[in-house]
Amino acid sequence: MSSPSKRRDTDLMKLMMKDYKVELDNDEMKQFNVEFNGPADTLYEGGVWKVRVELPEDYPYKSPSIGFVNKIYHPNIDELTGAVCLNVINQAWSPMFDLVNVFELFLPQLLTDPNPEDPMNDEAAALMISDKATYEARVKEYCERYAKPEDVGDAEEEKSTDKETSEDASNSGDDATGSGSAPVEP
Repeated sequence: MSSPSKRRDTDLMKLMMKDYKVELDNDEMKQFNVEFNGPADTLYEGGVWKVRVELPEDYPYKSPSIGFVNKIYHPNIDELTGAVCLNVINQAWSPMFDLVNVFELFLPQLLTDPNPEDPMNDEAAALMISDKATYEARVKEYCERYAKPEDVGDAEEEKSTDKETSEDASNSGDDATGSGSAPVEP
């Protein structure tokens, strides 16, 4: 039986060999980002997302944690955290699956066939059920706004830059009240 770390290395290599852009966070290869393209013939076609992957110590016996870094509008993806509600990853995971399955089967299937009956984004689920045209327009708006191919590399940096900018403004002594970036008190 191969060790979890060897399997992790093998799965990462398979992803890279399939031409996925992978950004490693550290030398242990437990946390990384993968560039994911919206599936053809879906509302998400043309969008590009940075997907955060965290592999548990006992991967592949335990499932990876998957989350979208840049915003996506979908009933089964939390808009604020990017967390994914996907049965095959959360409950039905098997060591027979690998990271290529996640990016070539599971995530494309989720985007192709959302399940509004088991939502993480209640607003998207309700809109999908009650007003499909508005739901579809909102998905496309989010793709245009947050998932442009040229912007995906900056998705994570943008969040930290926004935070630094609001901190700089509040520390500079200038009146930053008009910027809409007032600090939130706990």
